[in-house]
Amino acid sequence: MDPSNPFDADTWALLPSLLDHLPNPIRLHMWGDPAITLAEREGQRVGTILAQHFDQIEFAVYPRRINYSFYPVFGVLGAAQEGEGGEFVDYGLRIIGLPAGFQMTSLISALQAVSFQGVTIEPKTRVQLMGLKEDVTLEILTSAEDEGGTLLAKTGFGLAVASPYIRSYLIMADLFPETAMRYSARYLPHIVVNGRYHIDDIVEEEDLLKHIAKALKS
Repeated sequence: MDPSNPFDADTWALLPSLLDHLPNPIRLHMWGDPAITLAEREGQRVGTILAQHFDQIEFAVYPRRINYSFYPVFGVLGAAQEGEGGEFVDYGLRIIGLPAGFQMTSLISALQAVSFQGVTIEPKTRVQLMGLKEDVTLEILTSAEDEGGTLLAKTGFGLAVASPYIRSYLIMADLFPETAMRYSARYLPHIVVNGRYHIDDIVEEEDLLKHIAKALKS
């Protein structure tokens, strides 16, 4: 295994089956400064090696932003569809902190959700999302050892791509414990909807939509 490769051997062996045949181009952005922290340097390595090995992935590093409290921050943008204008579309997917352990899977889920234009979620869910007319922010607190977080990330990212009203942020709470303290999250994964409604459990797509509906009414 190349020592410059940030992926473990098992994960790297699986990536071609997951990323070699992505249907639409995607652009992985990283906001951060590789000269400041090891995590940001590692984040740059992750993005660079993905772009080097998989044709549909582009990668770019952007400076730190005043409205981000933690770094690195990753975003996945998708190729604009007819009538959308521009070259790439930001669907509001973010991974805050360096994805590691199980959350490498969440990074792959984000790439797939954007490239497949949201068809990673159920058709029934996509139909239900057509009725959503209010902004929703999902914050999914997780850690490198939290396998359940990968399931929620896949759903959250799929919802964000499928609906222009949803933004989904996966937060590495093990790297930034103050985020868990802020929301009094005792267990991971933990979901916060619009900053006030809490879900302390692993939920399926259908149940997450029900929770979102309750959050909008609360």
